[in-house]
Amino acid sequence: MKHTALLTGSYGGLGSCLADIHAKNGGDLILVGRSMDKLIQQKKELKEKYPIQIECIEADLSKENAPEEIYNECKKNNWQVDILINNAGFGGQGDFTRERSMEQDIQIMRVNMETPTRLMKLFLPDMVKRGSGKVLNVSSTAANMPGPLQAVYYATKAYLTSVSNAIWRELKGTGVTVTALMPGAMQTGFIQAGGLAKTDLFAHAVEPLAVALAGYNGMLKGKLNVISGLLGIQSVAYPLMPLMPKAPILDFIYDQQKQK
Repeated sequence: MKHTALLTGSYGGLGSCLADIHAKNGGDLILVGRSMDKLIQQKKELKEKYPIQIECIEADLSKENAPEEIYNECKKNNWQVDILINNAGFGGQGDFTRERSMEQDIQIMRVNMETPTRLMKLFLPDMVKRGSGKVLNVSSTAANMPGPLQAVYYATKAYLTSVSNAIWRELKGTGVTVTALMPGAMQTGFIQAGGLAKTDLFAHAVEPLAVALAGYNGMLKGKLNVISGLLGIQSVAYPLMPLMPKAPILDFIYDQQKQK
């Protein structure tokens, strides 16, 4: 039986990889993004490779009513969402007090926290009623530490991981699971959009395909968290960071995110 995945941020680096992986597995897709032109182009490219059904929904996820519009569009067309992938998200480098505007940070909070929460609120009851379903929330390894010079972004990912984990436990025994994918730095449009190209943090960013594959397979298995994309010493140091003195860690993260 084919499973339909609704994927937000579908034509970005990680989103494109997730769409391709699901399509390769024979699953149908509902692609969600801000540009219908880009969605149609992505649909065309996927249809040339895979014999699947693909629908497109144009939505600006920084708007409060976007999740309800997406859900209503699915209901109106009788599109059953078996897998919800909350991939859309963005960040932005800068001093919280002196450089970043109120609107910039409110938009990050809306797209990274409010929108995935609303989408889960809408789609999870249907999944529970059917006794099956999967959610993949794209969080970040940034979730486990504060992030000076990306203060709000890091905090949104801490929220997304926390809420995903709590709901995972609440759904035990229902046939529905929620998985948080926690990537390290990746080579995606996030770097340019967030003004992070000239920072040490993204100097060794990884390609997103392996991260997408790890997240997708972890979601299918109903895993709690999937950590992927950490290189060398990062993979050793990361689990130890919560145990280290916080002030030096904050200094280190600050230095990693300064523009060169």
